[in-house]
Amino acid sequence: MRNHRNVILIGMPGAGKSTVGVIVAKTLGMRFIDTDILIQERTGRMLQEILDEDGPDAFGRIEEEVILSLHPRHTVIATGGSVVCSEAAMAHLSPAGVVVYLEIAYEEMKRRLKNITTRGIVLLPGQSLRGMYDERAPLYERYADVVVACSGEEDLESVVRGVIEAL
Repeated sequence: MRNHRNVILIGMPGAGKSTVGVIVAKTLGMRFIDTDILIQERTGRMLQEILDEDGPDAFGRIEEEVILSLHPRHTVIATGGSVVCSEAAMAHLSPAGVVVYLEIAYEEMKRRLKNITTRGIVLLPGQSLRGMYDERAPLYERYADVVVACSGEEDLESVVRGVIEAL
């Protein structure tokens, strides 16, 4: 990984993309970008605020614009959980590096998401957490170059090790 290639982390909300991403970047001597933070910086608003005031479609457009503006090199990118809903965003990210799917089971995701109403999770009108999980799981699998299991017994260190070994 000592070149311009990037590591793109995708996965469900609560999978650990931001946390794992920072540690992987430090370990490999790479830069780190969290696209959710970029969205907040560029809009001057919290993710949940955008979702509440403008809705999921507007949020998706903002997320896509932010991702299409990225041209990173030697960077670990933690994406928002909904990035796979944008073909344009994934078509931009995929060729730029290795797409790593941090996979967690539904029950694990539900257990980790204590702050679902304030966290900025993109749910379509009337969509349940289960519905979102079932809709996105095949998309993560489709775009992933590598899958790293993050449910159950894996602690943070073993997930980071799994990502680095997979690269």
